[in-house]
Amino acid sequence: MDLFKTDREKTTILIRLVVAIVFLSEGIQKFIWAELRGAGRFERIGIPFPEFNGYFVGGLEVFCGLLILAGFLTRFAAVPLIFIMLTALFTTKLPILLGTGFWGFSLRELEHYGLLSMLHESRNDLAMLAGSIFLFIKGGGYWSADLIRFGSYEKPGKPSSP
Repeated sequence: MDLFKTDREKTTILIRLVVAIVFLSEGIQKFIWAELRGAGRFERIGIPFPEFNGYFVGGLEVFCGLLILAGFLTRFAAVPLIFIMLTALFTTKLPILLGTGFWGFSLRELEHYGLLSMLHESRNDLAMLAGSIFLFIKGGGYWSADLIRFGSYEKPGKPSSP
């Protein structure tokens, strides 16, 4: 697989837009409302070095969100977002599944704990994880800087040209 080339699907723009807008807005909020969404939240969760990590993750979300919005280096931009979502699931949703905090990660107060509660609370995280994995596999699609700059990979029976 050529990591720079993309497919020619026009519908990929839908996933790109959703993933980009969500990560871009969440990243910006980590700077604007650091106590609520960034360093303060990271500290409450139990993430080490919350000040550094809050701004680092926020910066990654903004930068990678912009790359995905443009469809430029889409696969490379998706990788940090995949790790961010896996970390979010591990640090905030796994305690809900278990019904207890662990390894210093806290459990927030909810009415219910267990599988259904965890799935409910993780719906956005799971959607962003799936969208990021999709973009890593497929690339930026038809309306992307990747297609303009690097071209498309061939599908059986289809010629490869931008």
